[in-house]
Amino acid sequence: MKNIFELKITNAVINRINKLDAYAKPLWGKMSVDQMLAHCNVTYEMIYESKHVKPNTFKKWMLKAIVKPYVVSEKPYKRNSRTAPEFVISDAKNFEFEKGRLIDYLNKTQALGADYFNNKPSHSFGKLTSDEWNNLFYKHLDHHLKQFGV
Repeated sequence: MKNIFELKITNAVINRINKLDAYAKPLWGKMSVDQMLAHCNVTYEMIYESKHVKPNTFKKWMLKAIVKPYVVSEKPYKRNSRTAPEFVISDAKNFEFEKGRLIDYLNKTQALGADYFNNKPSHSFGKLTSDEWNNLFYKHLDHHLKQFGV
């Protein structure tokens, strides 16, 4: 898995994001490009903002037991995989705004570095290693950028 904490990898992902335009069409799935960017921003909102309610004890246990191994592994996501309700974006978003937010989140994450994330608790899965955080970050972005052909 490519290491999102490395500057060259972060820059490569940002270059891919910058190849998108507001008229990009998905190769699969239902999201528009603006919705996809907003969807990708949810991961970072859960880290850096307090806008998402944390799951209750039972839901967190279920997420850790069932979803976490899939999300933090190196195995790529399948096309049209189900997503958590918190990540569903159904309304139109401002493409440029969401794109800028995502790039800002990537730069912040890269600047904080792997050590900052090692054993940092996630919103839904408890403490993750820096490798697990990396897999969570990179493969989600890579999946959706490929969805839009970049």
